[in-house]
Amino acid sequence: MILTTSAFSPQSLDSIRPIGQIGETSRSDHFRSWVTIDHSALRHNLRVIKRLAGDAGIIAVVKANAYGHGLSEIVSTMRDHVAFFAVASLEEALHLRCSDQQCPVLLLSAALPSEYPIIATEGFIPTISSFEEAKRFAKIAVPLISGLAPIHFKIDTGMGRLGVWHREAEEVLTKVARLPLAIQSLSTHLPAADSAISYTRAQLTLFKKLLPVLQKIAPQATVHVLNSAGLLRFPKHAYDFVRVGLMLYGVSPLPSFQKLFRPVLSWKATISLVHKITEGRTISYGCTYRVPRDLMVAVLPVGYGDGYPQQLSEHGAEVLIKGHRCPILGRVTMDQIMVDVTRIENVSVGNEAVLVGKQGAQEITVTELANKANTIAWHLFTGITERVHRIHCSEISS
Repeated sequence: MILTTSAFSPQSLDSIRPIGQIGETSRSDHFRSWVTIDHSALRHNLRVIKRLAGDAGIIAVVKANAYGHGLSEIVSTMRDHVAFFAVASLEEALHLRCSDQQCPVLLLSAALPSEYPIIATEGFIPTISSFEEAKRFAKIAVPLISGLAPIHFKIDTGMGRLGVWHREAEEVLTKVARLPLAIQSLSTHLPAADSAISYTRAQLTLFKKLLPVLQKIAPQATVHVLNSAGLLRFPKHAYDFVRVGLMLYGVSPLPSFQKLFRPVLSWKATISLVHKITEGRTISYGCTYRVPRDLMVAVLPVGYGDGYPQQLSEHGAEVLIKGHRCPILGRVTMDQIMVDVTRIENVSVGNEAVLVGKQGAQEITVTELANKANTIAWHLFTGITERVHRIHCSEISS
């Protein structure tokens, strides 16, 4: 089974309008908390990635509900402009198949043997990390389909998660190649392309030296190595495809490149209560915040039950209200946070507060929030829970 990349025209993305639950505005005053997904920003990021990748095709990583952005809607915008979609699990692959019947689907994580029959009959491409794994898959898959079952063969050059250790890769691939399988692609993974340049460069050099040997064994296999950080830092190693996730959603893993991308997701909440709290009283659980003077406090109906990290408690986190940064007071609770609006005039119930995104001249990025919570953007995106409404917009007006 040979898979080819569809033609990609960066200019043609301007005309894409995503389908599904998509409106023309990001405002929704009747929601307690909501995220807005800007598909025009997604199309912009695709164009940037294509320019960086050159002749290489795009493998779009849409695992974990497209990093919390909404799988079906994200796929509908990208479907004609990527070579593959990549997910973590069979369940995600089946969900994706309901949204897109044509685009090839790569499973990035190891599959369970009980999942092999469905993987084979649906034509999903499993990641294989050993001869034993390949043999088990061939035994189950081949009788179910006419032809060779496609697989992705991974080489471990330092990630230590999946893949055949590089020193054993030639021996193992030689045995795998004798099985009734189609070795569709070869790859490795870069665990520190955003932080350890010399380590990553050594990985790439090792893989490059090994690759001719592997390609003699599997001459039809395509090659992909670069993740988002790898593409930004080492674009000459793009090979046949690049495997990008975070950049699609408008966040650069390397801050110096952030200006190239447009954030796809913004997160907002509606003020549910405004009241005065006098000097000496305490706010939130544990009574850790004591009011130093009389304050006007706004309550926002969003908390760690919605995915707003509890770790932000008393770590300088802020929200935007009427274009001003307003500090969170006390601990983040499951359903609500309290913020200081003393300096802002005419704050009232129903006003919009921005947790992630722009308001006026101010912006709170997901990276800023993640740093204050001592976590990463990936974690924040995928942690936004189902009770936060998703609004998908074709265009966001400025």
